[in-house]
Amino acid sequence: MSDQKNINIPKRGNTGGGMGRGPGGPAGMIPGEKPKDFKASLKKLARYLSAYKIGLFFVLIFAVASTIFMIVGPKILGNATTALFEGVMNLIADNGKGIDFNYIGQILLLLLGLYIIAALFSYIQGYIMTDISMKVTYQLRRNIFAKINRLPFKYFDKTSYGEVLSFLTNDIEMSVII
Repeated sequence: MSDQKNINIPKRGNTGGGMGRGPGGPAGMIPGEKPKDFKASLKKLARYLSAYKIGLFFVLIFAVASTIFMIVGPKILGNATTALFEGVMNLIADNGKGIDFNYIGQILLLLLGLYIIAALFSYIQGYIMTDISMKVTYQLRRNIFAKINRLPFKYFDKTSYGEVLSFLTNDIEMSVII
């Protein structure tokens, strides 16, 4: 036993890494790093998304409507529960009344309609948002490609591949391309 070497075996568990991530988060990011001028970046992003303001307005409307229908649903379900409870109590008290299944059925059909409308609104919201995000991504990629084409060949001869990517990534993060 004394002739065995001590071997450090790394512990399993949450090491903070995984899927191309380092201990501090996504690859290349320093933990806690914040943008230098958040307000300016936010203004540039708002200006960039202003072309899609009508779509974003409808996304907001559909999100609010879907949320309202999802919030109202349990309150209406409570009416069905109350009617069922009162019917059971009437059966126990034996006062001649029973469970009103027609009323409960109407409430459940109304509830089903509300949830279908909420799901439809949520689907429409997701569809519009997906369309906007695809268009924004396409425009960003087109802008990056245009920026790469503006760079002289001399720049690529002097600069390593990683530095070019760092340059473009920095421009994207600082919204210079936009």
